Amino acid sequence: MGKELLLKVLRHEEADRVPWVPFAGVHAGALKGYSAREVLTDEEKLYESLMEVFKLYEPDGMPVHFDLQIKAEILGCELLWAEENPPSVLSHPFAGTELKVPCKCKIPKKTDGRLPIFLNVMERLNKEIGDKTALYGLICGPITLASHIRGPEFFMDIIMYPDYAKQMMEFCVEVCNTLSDYYVEAGMEIIAIVDPVLSQISPKSIEDLFLEGFTAIFDFIRSKDAYGCFFVCGNATLQLDVMCRSNPDCISIDENVNIYEAKKITDQYNITIGGNIPLTTAMLFGNQQDNMKYVVDMLDNIDHKNLIVSPGCDMPYHIPVENTIACAQAVINTEETRKFIENYEAVDNLPEVTLPDYNKLDKPLIEVFTLDWETCAACTYMVKAAEIAEEVYGDKIDLRVYKYNTLEEIARTKAMEVEKLPSIYVNGELKWKSIIPSRQELTELLDTLI
Repeated sequence: MGKELLLKVLRHEEADRVPWVPFAGVHAGALKGYSAREVLTDEEKLYESLMEVFKLYEPDGMPVHFDLQIKAEILGCELLWAEENPPSVLSHPFAGTELKVPCKCKIPKKTDGRLPIFLNVMERLNKEIGDKTALYGLICGPITLASHIRGPEFFMDIIMYPDYAKQMMEFCVEVCNTLSDYYVEAGMEIIAIVDPVLSQISPKSIEDLFLEGFTAIFDFIRSKDAYGCFFVCGNATLQLDVMCRSNPDCISIDENVNIYEAKKITDQYNITIGGNIPLTTAMLFGNQQDNMKYVVDMLDNIDHKNLIVSPGCDMPYHIPVENTIACAQAVINTEETRKFIENYEAVDNLPEVTLPDYNKLDKPLIEVFTLDWETCAACTYMVKAAEIAEEVYGDKIDLRVYKYNTLEEIARTKAMEVEKLPSIYVNGELKWKSIIPSRQELTELLDTLI
């Protein structure tokens, strides 16, 4: 059974093949013609969509949802809904100058918000397919949750008010453990702590302020006889070592991280690593052969022990079904797939783009390159940091934001030779790579240019 295969790998045992886990969040709804909002607010539509994921993609493991805003909504954040993306956080109830920590009575109850929908679906899926595929319960990690509650100020709090940042972390750890308890009780055997903005925090700050909290989360999950996975987005290369020291069973990375180099780190700690099929260039805009080739090439060049093959993150809504099936077949039937693509050569279908003449700009130009600022929390807060410049300088500057989810903007990102997302360029020069700038840093730079 696929489930036992995946659990073997999470126990760091030898397995017959590498397991396959498609992260079909709102993409699950697309399989049945439901919008993102429908599939995240309607129990029957979510259940129906996830059963279609199980049927089409032959997963060894699968998430029940990939909505990181469930807790934020319960804690008072207003959400911005989209038809083809999970909701994003629009407001931050603890933003401002007062350093407050939510009181303990704010810890979510099973009956709060949309939790009953997901808990019911978890129980139903566990009963129907839980013996065949391992089910993931995804939880917004404590740093990202703190930034949702507090807003962009949280990144300055880490520097200016570290004791307060640690208190916020402690509250968010308790929230994470509470939801982990609910999810395990509902039948989830794998709890994934998804903390996208972790890649924007320095390893030293993580070690000084947050490592104890992350370790407590994974210890709690283990005490419930479940497996703990640590999901991160963006260029988390520098953060991988300290992530490993929080003692999860697995770490999952996206395409910003070189999985071959990352596995050298996770292997030192005997931790499983998952990832990292490119979401856009392969899964969204590639063809079946592109996806097969990516997976086969990865499997041919990496040690299979302690390895899970999966998309780099939550799968975009419009990924062609045949591309995901191609990935599944490349994992499950690798030898047959290798023969099928042995003479295949990928074709570059990116359009030509014209970059600005950075030497002849009328005013400073800030360009933010993101994976997708509407769905990626790390990207969202990078964009919000840049928008502060608009608030301060108005029409004295230009601001442009790009998403790595259209062919034109992928081409632009490559033409600029952007290495990691999200990144901020000013007048064509890289200024911040996977680190969110403070208001002071941004304004000090712009003051020299205006």
